[in-house]
Amino acid sequence: MFTTALVVKVGEQTICLYDSGRAHAGENLAALLAQREADQGKPLVMSDALARNEVDEPTRSRCHCRAHGRRQFSDLEDVFPRECQGVIEALKQVFDHDEQARDEQMSPEARLAYHRDSSGPIMDALKRWLATQGNDRLVEPHSSLGKAMASMQGHWDTLPRFLSVPGAPLDNNVVERALKLCIRQRKNSLFSKTEYSASIASVLTSLMATCIYAGVNVLEYLVALQEYRAEGFADPSAWLPWTYQARLVPPEATRRQS
Repeated sequence: MFTTALVVKVGEQTICLYDSGRAHAGENLAALLAQREADQGKPLVMSDALARNEVDEPTRSRCHCRAHGRRQFSDLEDVFPRECQGVIEALKQVFDHDEQARDEQMSPEARLAYHRDSSGPIMDALKRWLATQGNDRLVEPHSSLGKAMASMQGHWDTLPRFLSVPGAPLDNNVVERALKLCIRQRKNSLFSKTEYSASIASVLTSLMATCIYAGVNVLEYLVALQEYRAEGFADPSAWLPWTYQARLVPPEATRRQS
């Protein structure tokens, strides 16, 4: 059994979707993308480089997480301090630049230009350094360090996407945080007795997590969905966490109608 967490940005809103079952993350993502309207263009998809996260290239623009790439070297820092420190420091500068862009509330286009000027030379130097380590046999390719370097080089096209696509994220930390919610759910409930109950739990968790991101009271929202069940089925888009309150009938109107 797998639990997939998908955190989807739609304009200013964030939607959390969980899916528990036997399909892996790439299959669940493909099923979601199949429902995407064609005129929306390719979405940016951020994940780590695990093969189970992959979907067909034509359906999306793939980004791979820099934090996961950095972690491979931070885990080896005690064994290879000099080599790992250079990679860690280079990536730290890139993340510092991204934090600066957030602090200054740069537009996606301004952020892209800023990263190209500030982070582009750092990434180019890191790419050359990685190539030199392998070409000059300065590291054993089958060692843990050699494998970490090969992994970063193998995903180089998708790692620096923030240097070519406006708004491309550097990491998938938002999804890592979202996964903690379903992990707590598993620990508290000892998971589920059936696949169907696991899918129902995923639906409820999706609603609750989305409410949290929207700043909406979860209990009030779930109660409203039950009280206005027919209306929700008739017009689901009107009953999203950030739209439903406009459809609630004021208490005084209910008394007058009765």
